[in-house]
Amino acid sequence: MNDRDLHEINLWLSQEGYRGTDEADLITGFCELCNARGLPIDRVLAIIDTLHPDFEGRAFHWESTGPVPDAVREYEASTEGSALESWRASVFYHLMTEDIDEIHRPFMRGAPTDFSNMRELREAGHTDYIAMIHRFTENGRVGEMDAFFSSWTTRDPDGFSEDALRALRFLVPTLALAVKCVSSIRIIGTIADVYLGRDAGQKVVSGQISRGAVEKIDAVIWFSDLHNYTSISDRTEPEQIIPFLNDYAGLVIDAVHDHGGSVLKLVGDGVLAIFRSGDRHADCAAALDAERTVHRNLGKLNARRMAAAMPATEVYLGLHVGDVLYGNIGSQTRLDFTVVGPAVNQVSRISQLCTSVDRDVLMSRDFVEACPDDRIAEMVSLGRYALRGVGRATELFTIDPERR
Repeated sequence: MNDRDLHEINLWLSQEGYRGTDEADLITGFCELCNARGLPIDRVLAIIDTLHPDFEGRAFHWESTGPVPDAVREYEASTEGSALESWRASVFYHLMTEDIDEIHRPFMRGAPTDFSNMRELREAGHTDYIAMIHRFTENGRVGEMDAFFSSWTTRDPDGFSEDALRALRFLVPTLALAVKCVSSIRIIGTIADVYLGRDAGQKVVSGQISRGAVEKIDAVIWFSDLHNYTSISDRTEPEQIIPFLNDYAGLVIDAVHDHGGSVLKLVGDGVLAIFRSGDRHADCAAALDAERTVHRNLGKLNARRMAAAMPATEVYLGLHVGDVLYGNIGSQTRLDFTVVGPAVNQVSRISQLCTSVDRDVLMSRDFVEACPDDRIAEMVSLGRYALRGVGRATELFTIDPERR
């Protein structure tokens, strides 16, 4: 591989990085280009940490023989148990803790197979191995994303030549920068989705961040909270409150997301969400399906918590439909992307009535009238109720227990 090849591949990496090419495609394209220019690469494992509530990072696996299972894998925290043991046995842990930049093991010259997976690679016909770490500085890291790890092997009988090693040392830093660029963009999307909700997060990341920029939308509005949360929190040990809230919020949020809704806000024990596909019938049906999922899984959650002598509760839900203002509200230094309007206030009041009428689901007449006919048959009227802050009495409905 001559200097022209090196600079052309380096330029390709730079272009694909700022274009936002997926990390796995970056690595695949890079390896194919290298092999085409005479740098024999047969296997790559690349790892970069991320900033995500469930995963510590992502691993990318490529082989010259073709697609491999789990070519892209998200891995959980390696801080305990077998995951920690595997991490400590890896060449990457040694690179990180010994403060060295690479480890080279030319198997064809009798180099030791002293880290996990090396013996298997040698027995599979790989003749040479080099692992690298490219560290990010404090100013260049995002959360725990503090380095790019990679390992490279070849089956060439002579292993990696000095020119091949020189090429890898020249090119891999640019690959690390390109992967870091794409991973950072992914992190931005993840943070926006997790903290703002899927729909709102996508809007913010796409550039809709001007204060006061709102749109009027028609949406099904969901507001749920937990029965007797205040009294439960008063008599529960403080360290149990967060797991309690996480269990029940997770139950509701998963159900809403699984049925196409977007969670906009967590208000203490309450969850505000919307369904807004543009088809009122479909959105009402989706909200009802999410409600059914919540109450189907609620029994399992409560049984598990009570078996562990932990507090359990019920989920109370209000459903309404109407026009709301959806967008950025707040100050120049703190914005919230959410929904506001009379319909939002009304669904909150409806949810609050669940305790008074001893029902776990209450729906407005507007919501019921927007439902498909077959779902309306599941509902029964509870009469008209005065809602605080609402000028006229509102007819409320619940789901017939025999139809659930």
